[in-house]
Amino acid sequence: MKLFITGANRGLGLALTTEAVKRGHTVFAGVRNPQKQSDAINHLCSIFPNKVQLLQLDVADESTCQEAAEKLRAENISLNVIINNAGILDERSKTIKEIDIEKVEQTFNINLFGPMRVVKHFLPLLYKGSDSTVINISSEAGSFQNAYGGDYPYALSKSALNMFSEQLRKYLKEDEVSVYAVHPGWIKTDMGGEKAPGSPEESAHGIMDIIERKTKINHNSSFINFKGEAIPQ
Repeated sequence: MKLFITGANRGLGLALTTEAVKRGHTVFAGVRNPQKQSDAINHLCSIFPNKVQLLQLDVADESTCQEAAEKLRAENISLNVIINNAGILDERSKTIKEIDIEKVEQTFNINLFGPMRVVKHFLPLLYKGSDSTVINISSEAGSFQNAYGGDYPYALSKSALNMFSEQLRKYLKEDEVSVYAVHPGWIKTDMGGEKAPGSPEESAHGIMDIIERKTKINHNSSFINFKGEAIPQ
């Protein structure tokens, strides 16, 4: 399979890229600056030179999304999977009285509008059929039933992303493309912190099992965790 993954140079994105290429798939890795990448992604490219291709793309800049998609189209490349992984968590410790609305806008620009820009330009490259998948990396923080009084920009943007995922699922139903908003768990990344109990590798393994249909989804929810279990909206 051919996968396009945003935010592929670190954290969950790097773990997803690593897991995918280890399983024999090809990854087009969306990164903001391919010239300034981490040793980890460069090492992965050297080990799997024909399986990882870096694409310059900033989800907050639509022109880069369009240019990256056009680059693949010019090479006659079609995709089986789109994973919108890039995201930010800002204003974490702020109460509603302290919140910086500009930071809220920035969070929506990356966590919601970013995936929308990517889907807008990359969806025409996606195969239509039961083997194709769109995954939006979400969070249980975006669940109404799990709402709490904090992380306002992040939680609100993920809740909106869940709605976008459900809309996409309905839009692509006749094309048999699966669409999921996936909660990867609380994992040890720059965003999750060192106290997180889970690992990006475990989440990546679970998400790839969903993509490869090794995990059977026996419900009708588009909002799931990395084990394929439904999460309350």
